[in-house]
Amino acid sequence: MTIMRGDPGIDDLNRATGALREWQSDAAPVQLHPGDIGWFRRFGASAAAAAVRTWSRDGRVLAVGLLDGARLLRLTTAPDARQDEELARRLVADLSAPDQGVLPDGAVSVEAPDGALVQDLLGEAGWGLDDPFAPLVRDLTDPVDPAPVEDSGVRVEVVGPEQVSERTAVHRAAFGGPTFVDERWHDMAAGPLYADARCLLARDAAGTAVGATTVWSAGPGRPGLIEPLGVHPDQRGHGYGRAITVAAAATLRELGSSSAVVITESARTPAVATYRSAGFEQLPDWYDRRRGA
Repeated sequence: MTIMRGDPGIDDLNRATGALREWQSDAAPVQLHPGDIGWFRRFGASAAAAAVRTWSRDGRVLAVGLLDGARLLRLTTAPDARQDEELARRLVADLSAPDQGVLPDGAVSVEAPDGALVQDLLGEAGWGLDDPFAPLVRDLTDPVDPAPVEDSGVRVEVVGPEQVSERTAVHRAAFGGPTFVDERWHDMAAGPLYADARCLLARDAAGTAVGATTVWSAGPGRPGLIEPLGVHPDQRGHGYGRAITVAAAATLRELGSSSAVVITESARTPAVATYRSAGFEQLPDWYDRRRGA
């Protein structure tokens, strides 16, 4: 059967996210997660649907991509399709031709799982390697020791409507961007994927909001995602990042996740050190494929 590319609308987005959920496994490489689309949902339902691409054969979704900005496609495939040559060649053709409506002309990047044939074929087509990312994973088989949270002096709470303004303010300060306002939090929380997610807010002994994160479950027995996590720049250096990371892992375990996954740029050594101090194992770097201008 021919590979068919789709641009799912709002009503069809659940099919793509359902496939992503099924593909999550501790035995698989770190990859695009349903929570990535859940986090993108902060831009609204229409924007989230417009950013997703699917590739199917005989009615079965084999690959899902998220346009995380105009020039980056975050892509993964069904585990049993990682070496599917017909799929990989169709993906490379669609990613390389601007008129296919996936990526524009000029400099663009593609994130794909390690070991997928599409990675090799993009390299053969002249796509180079971009800057490295560090995936980190924490096994959640055993209960998470709360000592790092208790010792830090912070109190971590689940964000509800009353704490939204504090949660978004911490994010804007931590990441230096103005876009995550209260309205966008509500758009995100209104999405179906947020039913398996939690926003957490960390407060210091004086009650000041010092850090925040969102965690995304893919269902019981599957890896959960931490995306995003940040500490207010005025509050760094006190162990709050470690504390909220540990709290995030504990929350994912409560949601039934088998492990907790977080990804950051390898060059962000303080962030990598924080996650490692919270019990996360750093996996080998991965690289996006990049096509020059």
